[in-house]
Amino acid sequence: MPGRNDDAYWKANIRLVLSLLAVWFLVSFGCGILLVDLLDNIRFGGFKLGFWMAQQGSILVFIVLILVYINRMDKLDARYRRSGADREDSA
Repeated sequence: MPGRNDDAYWKANIRLVLSLLAVWFLVSFGCGILLVDLLDNIRFGGFKLGFWMAQQGSILVFIVLILVYINRMDKLDARYRRSGADREDSA
């Protein structure tokens, strides 16, 4: 049974990482490069939104994604009852 639990834990972990990377890709590449002309029609803090997303927005989204990852991993660890001691024993 521990093998199944570990597999489920790592599948959930990888799913979380891939989903957060997809959001980061969409924001940084999509909003900062592909949709920049469309977003430049909107002003944000006196700057064109496309420019702002390319310069500041993707960095801020990345920081938010790190915080989301920390929060979700804490919940995932609690769900699978993995503490620091458990991880050290299995390594």
